[in-house]
Amino acid sequence: MRNWHDLSYLGRGTMRQKAAWEAIQQTHILEVLSDYRPVLAGTIPLDIDVVQSDLDIICESHDLEQFEQVVRTAFGCLPGFEVTHLDVKSTPTCVISFFTADFWFELFAQPVAVEKQNAYRHMDIEARLLDIGGLDAYQHIRALKQSGIKTEPAFARYFHIPDDDPYDALLQWESLTDQELRQRVQLLRKD
Repeated sequence: MRNWHDLSYLGRGTMRQKAAWEAIQQTHILEVLSDYRPVLAGTIPLDIDVVQSDLDIICESHDLEQFEQVVRTAFGCLPGFEVTHLDVKSTPTCVISFFTADFWFELFAQPVAVEKQNAYRHMDIEARLLDIGGLDAYQHIRALKQSGIKTEPAFARYFHIPDDDPYDALLQWESLTDQELRQRVQLLRKD
């Protein structure tokens, strides 16, 4: 499993990753959210982002009202600031979005350790699959996303992952070793 907590890789990454790193530094968002163990998740860390991709930052918060207040104090005056409270698979969740530094930010907080949140788990297995698939996987998944397909369904389509729910199907693969994952991918790509 990769250490997604250390975002320094962004500064050495693609142009878009470097721009994301600059936006994160400029807003001081990691410092503002430091009590919530923030992790950048989604397509930008994986280098499969498209033009409309936002900066998805997942957080652990056991007091979502306090989380909202901290974020509102720091970023509430920014364009598009919006707060939504909802249940995601029976888990209380706070989602806050706003625009600054040329990026849409989406903050996602749950009373769950970030490493156990689905966004983190998806990103981790997707990174492993991209390592197996190589440049061809990056190119095809990015093309699928540009055509409007969401990330997890794009992975399912490219890697021929059979399931009605690609979000759950990917999570079922996370316990496989890298060798088992390679074998599974090779087997499914042959069919």
